[in-house]
Amino acid sequence: MYKHILVPVDLNDKHSWRKALPTAIRLCEAFQATLHLVTVLPEISSPIVAQYFPEDYEDKVREHARKALKEFADAQVPDAIECHPVVAEGRIYKMILEVAKKVSIDLIVMGSHTPEISDFLLGPNAAKVVRHATCSVMVVRE
Repeated sequence: MYKHILVPVDLNDKHSWRKALPTAIRLCEAFQATLHLVTVLPEISSPIVAQYFPEDYEDKVREHARKALKEFADAQVPDAIECHPVVAEGRIYKMILEVAKKVSIDLIVMGSHTPEISDFLLGPNAAKVVRHATCSVMVVRE
């Protein structure tokens, strides 16, 4: 049923993946699906922001994120599951949707915290992904 499953991961917040990743792993095992992990870096290439950082800062941040996500995948994903870590840059929900489209994802499995009042007014990333995704989305509550 599912061939490619995507899990967004915030490496600084275990709540983003603590329940979603095991759920996705079980689905990958059941369907012999490939797991894709995505972490999203904020854009810092804006001239207003970039002027405050050293010239090679962006490259170092990207490389650090790639290495950290690879280490995360090695530690959290069983060897029997094919796993592809992806580092993207930009707005979180937009990058999740872009990666999903680019890789032909069948299912996005993502964590969501208990909503706060501001989430109802502004909408969390999970809600935006659910509204705009062209594939199925499973939101796993924390």
